[in-house]
Amino acid sequence: MKKTGDGREKIQELAILQGAVENTNEAFVTIDENHTVIFFNQAAERIFGYTRDEVIGKDLNLILTPHCSKDHRQAVGRYLQTKTPRRIGHETELMASRKNGETFPISISFSVANIGGRLFFTGIIRDLAETKALQEQVSKAERLATLGQLVAEITHEIRNPLAIVGGYVQQLIKGTQEEKSLGKLKIMAGEVKRLENLLSELSEYYLPKKLDFKKLDMNGLLREVCSLTKADCEEKNIQLECQIDADPAWVEGDKDKLKQVLLNLVRNGIEAMEKGGNLSIQSALGDRIEIKIADEGPGIPEKEQAKIFTPFFTTKRKGLGLGLAICKKIIDSHPGSSIDLTSREGKGTIFKITMPLLPS
Repeated sequence: MKKTGDGREKIQELAILQGAVENTNEAFVTIDENHTVIFFNQAAERIFGYTRDEVIGKDLNLILTPHCSKDHRQAVGRYLQTKTPRRIGHETELMASRKNGETFPISISFSVANIGGRLFFTGIIRDLAETKALQEQVSKAERLATLGQLVAEITHEIRNPLAIVGGYVQQLIKGTQEEKSLGKLKIMAGEVKRLENLLSELSEYYLPKKLDFKKLDMNGLLREVCSLTKADCEEKNIQLECQIDADPAWVEGDKDKLKQVLLNLVRNGIEAMEKGGNLSIQSALGDRIEIKIADEGPGIPEKEQAKIFTPFFTTKRKGLGLGLAICKKIIDSHPGSSIDLTSREGKGTIFKITMPLLPS
């Protein structure tokens, strides 16, 4: 009777242990001496994107990057030869691979069990992708705060003497009749104005004001932008086409900042079409609002598209390279919103903004 009771207790313990391992947030992956996967829990399925049927019986290489796979196989082989643990009992960071081909960082701690003379290696794995992303966001915020303080000090030191120089240049322009000198003074005035604009955009990017979130009709704002840019388009021989959904699109956002983004994107399209063309502003509603601003300009080379929202990168001859960076920062400051582009050389560029709608 005692043995029967002990057997039942043992089965119950194993069932409890199996349930705990299956339902934990950490992935459990066990391999044998031949690097073959023999256990793959539910968390591992969720993290790696494979079902256990796709992994069990297969080589562990399936879920490791080639470099990490080589190192891991060598570590297993070394342990089998020397029985000296190096990573056993320690937490290590590696790069793994999901089923969709995406690589991501993991934290893994190893244990080894000797059962019936055979060795089995178990890795307890945590997905570090979100943690790393949060760490990068914190690091970026710290860098921006430091740069913001520096920009504030530099802007303060430059703005006042620049205003004085600009004032004297304007006085000289009014009192100068000689054409050659007047041309040089106007160039100086233009450069002073350009530097003033740069200081303003630097301040806006690195020292942004707190956004004023309110309920607003995004389609109404788009119609307002169409009205504001119509005359400018006619002057540049550009056909403006506004296809705005008739229904209201209620979002939560800063109206002035969103208007700034839309006007900036429209102006970019106008400037891109030096010989005229078609410029369209479209909106479509689903569970989100999708806004597209499309031009028929020269387009952006594929190799430059990834840098288009980077501060100080510009494809314009006289651009400051902060306009689109500011646009992205404003859109990213609206939760759940995004901005991206598609472009083909010789075919034009489309900027797309998506924002979540408020519940009806």
